[in-house]
Amino acid sequence: MTLPEKKNILVIGGCRSGKSSQALKLADQFSDNIRIFIATCVPYDDEMEERVARHQEERDNTWTTVEEPLNLHKAITEHGETSDIILVDCITLWITNLLLKTSRIDYILENVQKLMDAVKKAKCSVIMVSNEVGTGIVPENGLARMFRDAAGFANQHIAAAADQVIWMVAGIPVKIK
Repeated sequence: MTLPEKKNILVIGGCRSGKSSQALKLADQFSDNIRIFIATCVPYDDEMEERVARHQEERDNTWTTVEEPLNLHKAITEHGETSDIILVDCITLWITNLLLKTSRIDYILENVQKLMDAVKKAKCSVIMVSNEVGTGIVPENGLARMFRDAAGFANQHIAAAADQVIWMVAGIPVKIK
């Protein structure tokens, strides 16, 4: 199978907009050989464990799952040389994990830059999933505002560097870049 040209793609949208399903569909266009799914979620409660299980059921056995809640750039560097496709799900949970480690926005943005450097150097295509968090009301507490800002800055940086950006609305993919 000849792989399509390398592309870095951001799939973004609100909760339950169909982001993950769309990312899997896009990945099918690249390869069914060496496929790496990088999971950033740390399930802290039963509800999150159930969500993780549902997402796992959506993937077939052609996917190798790599759980990496913090050092996303290292996982992409490690697998970007030998994989046909990497799918990262999701950026906003990764931002949450970084915020739990430190409340420094500059630290988070440094990690976003490391991520984008790794994505750029990867020999394979990389699809990243993220939540659009900037269309709601201003959160009432400082931590929530910090999360919104960090996720918004990360999304802007990733979208600027991506070859393609798809916004998911009610299960419908809208190509915005």
